[in-house]
Amino acid sequence: MHNTGKQNPLRQVTDVVVIGEALTDVVSTPAGTSNHPGGSPANVAYGLARLGVSTGLLTAVGADRRGEAIENHLAGAGVRLLPCSRSLARTSTATATIAEDGSASYAFDITWDVEPQDLAQAPPKVLHTGSIASFLAPGAAKVKAILQQLRGECTITYDPNIRPALLGTHTEAKRVFEELVYLTDVVKLSDEDARWLYPLQAPEETATHILGLGAELAVITKGSSGSLLATRATRLSIPAAASEVVDTIGAGDSYMSALILGLLTRGTDGLAPSVLEQIGRTAAMAAAITVGRAGANPPTGDELRAGLRASGDRRRRPGPPHSRS
Repeated sequence: MHNTGKQNPLRQVTDVVVIGEALTDVVSTPAGTSNHPGGSPANVAYGLARLGVSTGLLTAVGADRRGEAIENHLAGAGVRLLPCSRSLARTSTATATIAEDGSASYAFDITWDVEPQDLAQAPPKVLHTGSIASFLAPGAAKVKAILQQLRGECTITYDPNIRPALLGTHTEAKRVFEELVYLTDVVKLSDEDARWLYPLQAPEETATHILGLGAELAVITKGSSGSLLATRATRLSIPAAASEVVDTIGAGDSYMSALILGLLTRGTDGLAPSVLEQIGRTAAMAAAITVGRAGANPPTGDELRAGLRASGDRRRRPGPPHSRS
């Protein structure tokens, strides 16, 4: 093939490629309306870039003001938008209307589709997907095709981030989820996701089931109760990191970003217990920093390292002497 001298954007060195929706969260209250960039996969990409990870995002936004705001938000952290991501007539929205009594109602105007990408030319170290992108047609089938293409070529991570209002029947959603688990290496669910998918199972049973479907690592987050990290050989319960909670927006996505960072930096020990513990504590700290401030505001690498150092100092500090009765 003739070399034009132009670099293929997909051949640029990228540690992680995230595939999934980027949308505008519209919050309407009696005091007014505000717009915020959102979408779980976009949040994960943003969190990774804040942690210093070279990250590309394959998404679908419109050539409008909301799409431009999303692009600027992501670029501010260093996320590279992959080619053909500006593909919609208008940028998707998720609207939360907050009433005087604090109750909320939700409305979604979401289109999900992606242009096929030949990521096999230069596979990333990690490919991440999830949320609406893994369930909503027509894009979900294309996401699955990309996972099939890259299976065995890189580590594939998946967070279903269940949104029942946007899914079909429970049976169909579970089928889609399980078919994707078969193509992935690491699956992370919240305890709410796990209960929706498998209402009759305890988290430990759900983790076992996911490993049986082919995943190497199953992670179930449980909010203030910590998280479970399970492989076929090891099960670890990691406590939540201490934090004064402002709100929980973006906590799960920050956890996922730091989990991916841990997979990238784990060295040659694979998923040994000591590696899993470090990954779990790092992800828990990222979530704790995020809930300690308003909005989906994940930590930088410096903030995460400082939090881990402080946490390590607290764990090593001796407690008060025991009194004798």
